[in-house]
Amino acid sequence: MLGFPDEKKVNKNFYKNRLRKRAAESQGQKVKAKVHVSAGARLNTERQKNQYHLHSVACVGTEVHLAACPLEFNKGNATGSCKGGMPVVVSCVPGPQYVHNNGLKKKLKTTSTVRLKGGAKLGEGRVEVLRNNEWGTVCDDRWTLLSASVVCRELGFGSAKEALTGARMGQGMGPIHMNEVLCLGTEKSMWNCGFKNITSEDCQHVEDAAVRCNTPYMALENSIRLTGGRTRYEGRVEVLSTEANGTRSWGLICGGAWGTKEAMVACRQLGLGYANHGLQETWYWDSSNVTEMVMSGVKCTGNEMSLSHCQHHRTVSCQKTAAKFSAGVICSETASDLVLNAPLVQQSVYIEDRPLHMLYCAAEENCLSKSAASANWPYGHRRLLRFSSQIHNIGRADFRPKAGRHSWVWHACHGHYHSMDIFTHYDLLSSNGTKVAEGHKASFCLEDTECHEGISKRYECANFGEQGITVGCWDLYRHDIDCQWIDITDIKPGNYILQIVINPNFEVAESDFTNNAMKCNCKYDGHRIWLHNCHMGDAFSEEAERRFEKYPGQFNNQIS
Repeated sequence: MLGFPDEKKVNKNFYKNRLRKRAAESQGQKVKAKVHVSAGARLNTERQKNQYHLHSVACVGTEVHLAACPLEFNKGNATGSCKGGMPVVVSCVPGPQYVHNNGLKKKLKTTSTVRLKGGAKLGEGRVEVLRNNEWGTVCDDRWTLLSASVVCRELGFGSAKEALTGARMGQGMGPIHMNEVLCLGTEKSMWNCGFKNITSEDCQHVEDAAVRCNTPYMALENSIRLTGGRTRYEGRVEVLSTEANGTRSWGLICGGAWGTKEAMVACRQLGLGYANHGLQETWYWDSSNVTEMVMSGVKCTGNEMSLSHCQHHRTVSCQKTAAKFSAGVICSETASDLVLNAPLVQQSVYIEDRPLHMLYCAAEENCLSKSAASANWPYGHRRLLRFSSQIHNIGRADFRPKAGRHSWVWHACHGHYHSMDIFTHYDLLSSNGTKVAEGHKASFCLEDTECHEGISKRYECANFGEQGITVGCWDLYRHDIDCQWIDITDIKPGNYILQIVINPNFEVAESDFTNNAMKCNCKYDGHRIWLHNCHMGDAFSEEAERRFEKYPGQFNNQIS
């Protein structure tokens, strides 16, 4: 219940001796030398002083809460006695996530066959399990607290606080590995529980199971606060700092390097969900008398539990020290989550030799490699690697561009406004990770191309419409539209890696950035191209990912 997966044996004599000592001290004040009181009687008297609300607790050990155990209450306001016993003492063992041992954390990551995705904080998220080196979700049919608790303990947390159904932590992509999971609560892993294999008729991703685990209370929210905002979800970030003389005071964070990932950690520490925006200026939230910068150069990976766990300058170094340039956040209970349809990229890829006279518009938008500038326009052609990219929003909030309508750019070639300068990177990499070609798609218009059944489209590019991607919808960039390519005119035959990264600069906050990159093995023989093993960056096991990196390439188009 307290968020720990295990307990260790505790020295009860230490606590018995403390009780005896306290009993002796209290008796010594009341009873002088005339009355002799035995140590046992003193201990018993001290026991009576404690208020024992429960007794005869008999847990099996699989219960998710103490209230689920057989136990007896002391009636009314009576102070129950504890004859022959003493107050219960436990010693809890924290899970690997809370131990300052990176080796232990890495071991958990590489050996675990279960993970949580899409949650705002540690210990919550969509349940995903590893099968045949590929991660997949769990269907919520018969999903209970007992089964959820097995997941929580396996990951180093306590029992489950909530077993969530109906994709409450967002929908997964890819396979669904389990259905009707039935755990007894004693299992070390969910794979030891009873379950049914899934069929497409049984379950869809709208039924993905999720969990909120009991986690240790660390009081991290006591050392951070927001001020000046219109609601408790927004404001200027202030952190509690300790001075050399030991006094503690509130201070500001330099907004210079502040971004989405830092805001994610701040919102997590505050217990306010996900980051919506990370702001580098907060002059409009100036309502506090705190003016001193106490933190600068904050750089987070986005997974930390507290801003103090992120990299930051040892001594404050801030170019703009005025309070109006301090960091701020807007937090939200929900967030979007974009994922690329990897199989569609693999199915739709082809090479086109496109005449230069058809590429004036693309050249205007810098969609061709630099060598195109010295080509003999309008004669000749460029060799283009073309494919479709279908981007799904599987999160719990619409994906909206960061820029407001007033700053969108009109593109005469395409006949609509573009709301994001950099939305996706298309890169062709050598086997050692060096970029050998890239798609310079200058900017993007975001809209709902199609949606799942029962969901209505809300965004469209035409007629200066609102732009974004609705939850449960996807934006399709067809292989035949301008700039939907990588210019490979100057590329030599060989084995490469095709990489597509969505929202690469983290301009817009998402619940999960680990699924934003897609990779494929690529074989180019100078005339034809083949893609193999296209997958999201977090879809494979570490072993399968290593095999992908060492992929020797195809000698023909036959997949063994």
